[in-house]
Amino acid sequence: MKNPLIETRRLSLRPFIRQDIDDLHRHWTDREMRKYLWDDQIISRETAAEVVERSLETFKEDGFGFWIVSLKSEPSLVGFCGLRYFTDTEGSNSEVEILYGIGSGQCGKGLATEAAAAVLRYGFEESKLERIYAGADPPNAASFRVMEKLGMKYAQRMTINGVVAIYFVIGRESFQYDNLSYQLEIDRTVG
Repeated sequence: MKNPLIETRRLSLRPFIRQDIDDLHRHWTDREMRKYLWDDQIISRETAAEVVERSLETFKEDGFGFWIVSLKSEPSLVGFCGLRYFTDTEGSNSEVEILYGIGSGQCGKGLATEAAAAVLRYGFEESKLERIYAGADPPNAASFRVMEKLGMKYAQRMTINGVVAIYFVIGRESFQYDNLSYQLEIDRTVG
């Protein structure tokens, strides 16, 4: 599967490409964004490049990864959203989690919920996932509100690499598509 483009009522989502590295690095090193996403560490450009490369690989291997989130009315990056494997407390990489982040200038408009709902739908319909997790640091109230709006339920509290995170989960059978305008366009060309 190649180039799964997703459109919602207000947003366009397209997979990461290598040309996004600098924009993503700026986005991820923003003080508000890195606060919870990178445990308040300023990541290197090389780390941003590694995330983009892993996303490209997982799209090829598993049919999912990360998308750039833009407003339909303006093509510049306002955030990101996507799916990745994560390591649980037993050291297994078999579960999938959703990650999302909208820039501080666009917060509070429901964009993270809209993007995440579309990516969840993609994960269930296109990637045939049975369940998807989402985790957040305990003080990240905005992220927990998004999870609850998506219908996710508390799953567990985990400590990974010394950092506490609270995980929510939703199963394919529980996810509601009501109120989700969604259009998926997949470029199935070889290459």
